[in-house]
Amino acid sequence: MTIRNVTTVTEFILLGLTDRPELQPLLFVVFLAVYLFTIMGNMGMILLIRLDSHLHTPMYFFLTNLAFVDLCYTSNATPQMLTTFLSEKKTISFVGCFIQCYIFIALLLTEIYMLAAMAYDRYMAICNPLRYSVKMSRKVCICLATFPYVYGFSDGLFQSILTFRLNFCKSNVINHFYCADPPLIKLSCSDTYVKEHAMLISAGFNLSCSLIIILVSYAFIIAAILRIKSAEGRHKAFSTCGSHMMAVTLFYGSLFCMYIRPPTDKTVEESKMIAVFYTFVSPVLNPVIYSLRNKDVKQGLKNVLRRNMVTRLAREAFSSKS
Repeated sequence: MTIRNVTTVTEFILLGLTDRPELQPLLFVVFLAVYLFTIMGNMGMILLIRLDSHLHTPMYFFLTNLAFVDLCYTSNATPQMLTTFLSEKKTISFVGCFIQCYIFIALLLTEIYMLAAMAYDRYMAICNPLRYSVKMSRKVCICLATFPYVYGFSDGLFQSILTFRLNFCKSNVINHFYCADPPLIKLSCSDTYVKEHAMLISAGFNLSCSLIIILVSYAFIIAAILRIKSAEGRHKAFSTCGSHMMAVTLFYGSLFCMYIRPPTDKTVEESKMIAVFYTFVSPVLNPVIYSLRNKDVKQGLKNVLRRNMVTRLAREAFSSKS
């Protein structure tokens, strides 16, 4: 299957979030700040888990991958959007649009199955604690983390090829801040039946499958927690899962609103606001959610800071003696 476009469209124009010039400098500052916080938060989470040996567990292995996906996810769309805020030229090449669309879909699918893998990990930790280290071995964790990437980038390529095989003769103006499937479908003058149904089936299947894994895992987790007699034990078990459930609720809620609907002018306009949520809000909130509600992460940060302070004091003492 090859990418083909029989029209003369060589580039697209991204309308962005708003066409009001007076708002664009303000939006540039806001989204630049959000992007920088996202980079610092997710990079900080990855480095902290890497530096603190106490966090070298399956749970934090998956959290590292989630932070990496969020980092790539928001970096795929943000630089282009920031450019459109300040530049009169709001174009993106046909190939660039294809790559952006492909990476976006691929990382989206990767993230939902990574969240499912994290839910399964919590199920094994709480419902089968005695066999946890055996069931969640390094080999199993690598397999569970690799599948979302392989599947996400495979299905993402298939969906992107279906989109860019369409003929774009109505217009080259995309009513969005990145090359998204729904507004691209609206630009096509060829038959979009196959693409629309492929998108709906893929979105429905992947969101439902991953969500079923999460809900079933948490049904067993809640049942196991309720059997814990001590209030302290129940609180500890709930605290390890609360952060994950909060992230899942935010992410899946916006995705269902975005993709489980056929593209129309109204839904495409609404999808821009929804896309802001899962493109910017979710990636910037995940490090906050997983750190503020997690004692291990807080302790890990203290350990790293203490270790760095001790190392610096030792070097200063050594240099003063020299």
